[in-house]
Amino acid sequence: MNKYHSVENIRFSEQTMFITIDGKEYRYDLNKISRKLASAAHRERETYRISPSGYGIHWPLLDEDLSVDGLLGIRHSPAIAFGEHG
Repeated sequence: MNKYHSVENIRFSEQTMFITIDGKEYRYDLNKISRKLASAAHRERETYRISPSGYGIHWPLLDEDLSVDGLLGIRHSPAIAFGEHG
């Protein structure tokens, strides 16, 4: 399995999500990235799973998913993402 990103330290403050991706800390306005997270209770926000590949984050109590590439504003090429060589 390819490891896309190293995702750590997801935490919340009011309407902001702080997250460390590939060793760099980012912060996101919840109102801009997810209405569900913006209106969620503390327990709902704090209950999440990071995919083993580091590609996405899932909040099961909210049925919400965010891609790490989407947060970063990038897109992996399928050839690179799946280890194919041309």
